[in-house]
Amino acid sequence: MGLENLQKAAGSTHSTKRVGRGQGSGHGKTASRGGKGQTARTGSHAKRGFEGGQQPLQRRLPKVGFTSKFEKPYVINVEKITAIKDLSEITLDSIRSVHKISTSVKKVKLIGASTKDLVSKIKDENIKTSGSK
Repeated sequence: MGLENLQKAAGSTHSTKRVGRGQGSGHGKTASRGGKGQTARTGSHAKRGFEGGQQPLQRRLPKVGFTSKFEKPYVINVEKITAIKDLSEITLDSIRSVHKISTSVKKVKLIGASTKDLVSKIKDENIKTSGSK
């Protein structure tokens, strides 16, 4: 198998477009730049995303792409779920026994007027009350 007869396939290549070389070339006069104006001038370059004065797409759409690295806790109002007050000790598992929580929940925050009475019962560091940080 010899490599002596390597040639490009017929019609696979095109000659380069030579603009501004006279009327006979087909790309004379305005050199394929249209009429007059900003884009006909040398050095004309619009900024990336520029839409001729119309509000650009990236400014029309809302900002996207930031998520906090801190997980927000699942909030429970102890005034509404009163069974939490009756627990002898408060852990994630004991809360799950009286209130339906997804297994993906890792942190819980207890809110309500009577949370200060529950602080002594909390035995899990992933459970906070509305007074604590």
